[in-house]
Amino acid sequence: MASAGWTLHVFRDAGYLPQPFVFDTNDTYMDWFNTAYWANNRGIYDVWRSIYPPLSFVFLDATSLPGCYLHNSFTARDCDWLARSTIHAFYLIDVALAWVCFRRLDRRTAPMRTLAIALGLPMLFTLERGNLILVAFAFFMIAHGPVTASKPWRWFAAAVTINFKPYLVLPMFAHAVKRDWRTLEVAGIATIALYLVTLALVGSGTPIELASNTANWVVFQGGQVWNEVNYSTSYAPLLMFRTLDIPLLQFVPSRLIETIEFLVPIVIRSTQLVALAALAAAWLQPRALPTHRIAAILLGAYLVTQSPGGYTQLFLLFLVLMEKWEGTGPIAAIACAYLLCLVGDWPLATVLDVTSNSWLGERTVTASFGLTAGHFIRPGLIVLIVWALSLDSIARVARAHRDSRPSLGLVPA
Repeated sequence: MASAGWTLHVFRDAGYLPQPFVFDTNDTYMDWFNTAYWANNRGIYDVWRSIYPPLSFVFLDATSLPGCYLHNSFTARDCDWLARSTIHAFYLIDVALAWVCFRRLDRRTAPMRTLAIALGLPMLFTLERGNLILVAFAFFMIAHGPVTASKPWRWFAAAVTINFKPYLVLPMFAHAVKRDWRTLEVAGIATIALYLVTLALVGSGTPIELASNTANWVVFQGGQVWNEVNYSTSYAPLLMFRTLDIPLLQFVPSRLIETIEFLVPIVIRSTQLVALAALAAAWLQPRALPTHRIAAILLGAYLVTQSPGGYTQLFLLFLVLMEKWEGTGPIAAIACAYLLCLVGDWPLATVLDVTSNSWLGERTVTASFGLTAGHFIRPGLIVLIVWALSLDSIARVARAHRDSRPSLGLVPA
């Protein structure tokens, strides 16, 4: 709460949100409105070359005012009150669902864990971007949290999350480790069915188009080094420092760059290995670990390997905050989750001064951005979460071996 208040104070004084919020101060909500523009115009996959599955455009078409999208997405942002209301509504829905989940798990810790989600950096960053993660997160909590006991609703919610953000298929593989084949099968069928329905409604977005556009996106993002580094879940973007057009060695010593290039691959590979060991152990004793723990390890390993954006931490933090405050591993992971929720950053060196209009501040501002402590600390905290949960999981499985034999078959134990 204090860090969110400090960021609000900086905003009121400077007119823009400081790092790690995006340095384009005129780009607030534009993840939403750029996508909504193409939901109301032709050329989604052949002109704009979107990598979003069709569900995003079906949803945005249904929650926007078509007459606002005749010119461009920036004029639409000021015109489309329905879209802005939808953004704010889903923020409130997300907070309410988080409260329901945490209260059902532990009434004592529910208030602080809900506040961490509501006022934490991942959620506020998502809100400022107007990213569709706001919508996907609501269905993610239904699919993976104790919102409802209805399996059909959970299967449908899982299908929605995957059709919004395909990488969210990873947490669903936790059901494979648990041998919960029915959930995996029905959720998979629902995912494909929802995709086919939305594909028919949009008229484009075939697997070939999505694959081609994704390859193009990877190449494009390779040239957007500063955007990738600014709020990353992984150390991997740091390896692209030398490709920056900015003379970075004027701001940091070359030895630091060389150390990064040496350590980053080691950190990523070792984290992948410990996560794989934990998943293998969980396979041997499917009853030893809760599903949300396995899902957190799967998603955490992915976020350590590459960064789909800092706001994707929201899904991982929710899974981690479902843990009980018991044992060294879970306590360490929860502590790291709280640290990741702190809003703001500690500047180390200013690299860019950008003068532009601030849409939120409603004035022209000169925003300073550069290297910060968060560039190095936040990915490390995600690494620590994966290690803490993985080592604790291995220990739990080892203790479970005393009471029951390992299960090697495909049938639920």
